[in-house]
Amino acid sequence: MIYNLYKPKNYTSFSIVKQVKKITSEKVGHSGTLDPFADGVLILGIGKSTKKLSEIIEYDKRYRGLIKLGKKTDTKDLTGTVIEKKDIPEIKDIDLDALAKSFIGKHMQKPPMYSAKKINGVRLYKLARKNISIDRNPKEIEIKDLHCSLHDQDMLSIEVKCSSGTYIRVLAEDICSQIGTLGHLVELTRTKVGPFEIKESLTVEKFEEKWKS
Repeated sequence: MIYNLYKPKNYTSFSIVKQVKKITSEKVGHSGTLDPFADGVLILGIGKSTKKLSEIIEYDKRYRGLIKLGKKTDTKDLTGTVIEKKDIPEIKDIDLDALAKSFIGKHMQKPPMYSAKKINGVRLYKLARKNISIDRNPKEIEIKDLHCSLHDQDMLSIEVKCSSGTYIRVLAEDICSQIGTLGHLVELTRTKVGPFEIKESLTVEKFEEKWKS
């Protein structure tokens, strides 16, 4: 069976998999890691359905996020250390619709060091925590839809539809660079994976009730 679960903030994707394994006593896999600080849709395969995950992992994703302007962190999100600061230009003078449209299409994107991607069998974030940086080959990704709006004086709100494998933290930094400043993600929610929507996501508790009934 394939299930659409909700991953809360400050939980790892693996911790949700672990809880579901405990409930079901079955093999469990997921179709793409969500950063611990993020929340939203996490698709799980249980038992023989784990074979379907390689197909689901390729589905387009939708996200909404908040970008804090003016400060860059080593992790590209709010969990990291601020490593650089830059003044923020007058956002009201910037055409955010035109800015968003400039990102639509295919791009080459390099995975961040603080990510779950494996190179030579090692997760990049494990190297990053030891202050080790290695070469990462860029991968083609596609931004299919992007909306940017001013959330606060120093905060941008974004909504993105993108291909599988897109790092929203990297996109957020690129948006800030285009504006003429720095920035990092402070909130991220995955709202959709292919046809699976957040409004239909089950909490682990609701999943347990459903499984046991």
